[in-house]
Amino acid sequence: MPATRIEVNIPGEQRYDVRVGAAVLDDLGPRCKQVPALAGCPQMLVITDSNVAPLYLARAKASLADAGYRVADIVVGAGEASKDIEVLAEIWEAMAALGLARDCAVVALGGGVVGDLAGFAASTFMRGIAVAQVPTTLLAMVDSSVGGKTGINLAAGKNLVGTFCQPSYVCASTEVLSTLPEREWRCGCAEVAKSAVICSDDFFFWLLENASALAMRSEEVAAEAVARSVVFKADVVAQDKTESCGVRECLNYGHTLAHAIEKMAGYGTYSHGAAVAEGMRFAAQMARALLGTSSELVSAQAELLDELGLPRLGWTADAQEVLAVMKRDKKARRGQVRFVLPRDVGAWELVDVPDADILSCLRSWMAQGDS
Repeated sequence: MPATRIEVNIPGEQRYDVRVGAAVLDDLGPRCKQVPALAGCPQMLVITDSNVAPLYLARAKASLADAGYRVADIVVGAGEASKDIEVLAEIWEAMAALGLARDCAVVALGGGVVGDLAGFAASTFMRGIAVAQVPTTLLAMVDSSVGGKTGINLAAGKNLVGTFCQPSYVCASTEVLSTLPEREWRCGCAEVAKSAVICSDDFFFWLLENASALAMRSEEVAAEAVARSVVFKADVVAQDKTESCGVRECLNYGHTLAHAIEKMAGYGTYSHGAAVAEGMRFAAQMARALLGTSSELVSAQAELLDELGLPRLGWTADAQEVLAVMKRDKKARRGQVRFVLPRDVGAWELVDVPDADILSCLRSWMAQGDS
């Protein structure tokens, strides 16, 4: 199956390509040579993690070296704990020790953690050098590798420090998804579902029809899901690059509760996607209570998530404590928690929800989780 090329064209930024296909990893070096911001780089630094390095680091470096780049690498520990200021500082020091200059570039080879961390390092070292994203998880392919968000976590919350840094190139090799653990596969499926609900009837009902095949890792369906998700996200980011117009906030659907769950349960207890799926279910129920969203939408979304292997978590916590964590999330404004709520498939609203309504919905949700 030939690779798919998707052009991301964001006002005020250099356009960049996302290539989706089975064999695109081995073309990484030659493709970088065709990108103006990467073509003349004397040195490439590949940043990856301890899970990905044994599988794909040698191939990525070989492709870059064969294209004429001088290549070094940094391997960080796998997992959310690496999105930390201390790890970032170690990367900065290593970049300086390697003698990287402003005409060099970073290649982020890994999932969302590596993409966020490496992108942040690239965007701040020497006040910014180019970065190519080579996502190795379904989640990173459909979401975090496109759009330019980078970041690290603080004790106070997830992704509280970061930058907007668009990549110069994105290489999404569907071949590498064959080694993805089942937990991480389902994690990516949640982000595909999020995009489908927010995007359109066409995407949503296509995914509902193909949910079982995606859950079973059909290569053809996975490639189509990645391409559809990237097209959707590229269109959103083109309208609202820095999440300042309210449009890009639709991508936070399900994330308000999800980030609270991740923090309160302990990062890594649940996958990001599992938490997002829980947040989507909660937001749809809140939309039914506050906006009059149809029960049919709530049920159809629940059916989709079930088909994708994303059941209810059964997680419970004190509603007041959950609300307090939500108020510290970066999406809150003036102490007011905002939710992306669906009125229908492809129709959403950003709502400042009063604390009393949040507490009521949370208590109802937790009671269902206990039942």
